[in-house]
Amino acid sequence: MVFHPPVAIVAKAGDAGKYKVGLPAWNMILRGFMSGAYIAMGAALATVCSTGIVYSAAQITAGAVPGGFASAGMSQLILGAVFPVGLIITVLTGAELFTGDAMLAPMAAFIHKVTWMQVINLWIFVYIGNLIGSVVFAYIMAYGPFTTWDAAGAATVTAFGTRAIAIAGAKVSYVGVAGMWSAFLKGIACNWLVNLAILLGICSDDMVGKFFGIWFPIMAFVSSGFEHSVANMYFIPAGIMTQGFITDPAKINAGLNWVTMWTNNIIIVTIGNIVGALFFVGIIYWVAFRKEIAALK
Repeated sequence: MVFHPPVAIVAKAGDAGKYKVGLPAWNMILRGFMSGAYIAMGAALATVCSTGIVYSAAQITAGAVPGGFASAGMSQLILGAVFPVGLIITVLTGAELFTGDAMLAPMAAFIHKVTWMQVINLWIFVYIGNLIGSVVFAYIMAYGPFTTWDAAGAATVTAFGTRAIAIAGAKVSYVGVAGMWSAFLKGIACNWLVNLAILLGICSDDMVGKFFGIWFPIMAFVSSGFEHSVANMYFIPAGIMTQGFITDPAKINAGLNWVTMWTNNIIIVTIGNIVGALFFVGIIYWVAFRKEIAALK
């Protein structure tokens, strides 16, 4: 297994960023669409696999939990264990993810002196592509595994769909200054870990090394309950679309809608993701290794 030293990893990150900012806009959107769908695939798998795992304290005390094994923590662990498939596919197939580009493109600006306008250009087009891919896959899940259909064309929300609605509802529950601050901090922590995963993926040249380098940090961020803007571009629309099949007003979360998706989550989480990638990974590693990188030239 080939292992690259830290200075080489940082230099390679800058090289990757330089390549990415040079892509034409249509290709940024296309690759962004691919990654948005891949992240959604991991998020959808995490939703399905964690369904039925969470039990209340009363159920646990009463011994109603099968085998006495499942809990909220176990649900988070299962979420985290399967979610990384999206980033693994993204990295190994060359798709474009905004949260990774929030570190790689600035690295290129630091090392190769590409313009910050090029960096922002990449961010915008990849973000658009990620959004489209995420929503498309959310539609597939909402009309697929999250519902069942009778001969008359009436839909019934499945247990998986109920879980999807619950996840989406929790993600738009950030209200007020304290709520926004919490979402912001979760966004920072998330993309700190995501971009460490990107660097660990660069660290190895073989598939197995990349797999494990990416898997552990992503598992950590998901299991810890942090917030990822692109994943939420899937989680929240999937919940909104699935909730549309519920006919009982008492079971509808009025706070879960296309407006709160942005105002209560994605905008502030996106800012947190940028801070986590740019400052806590990009700038710190550039400052730490810039002399060694200059010596490589």
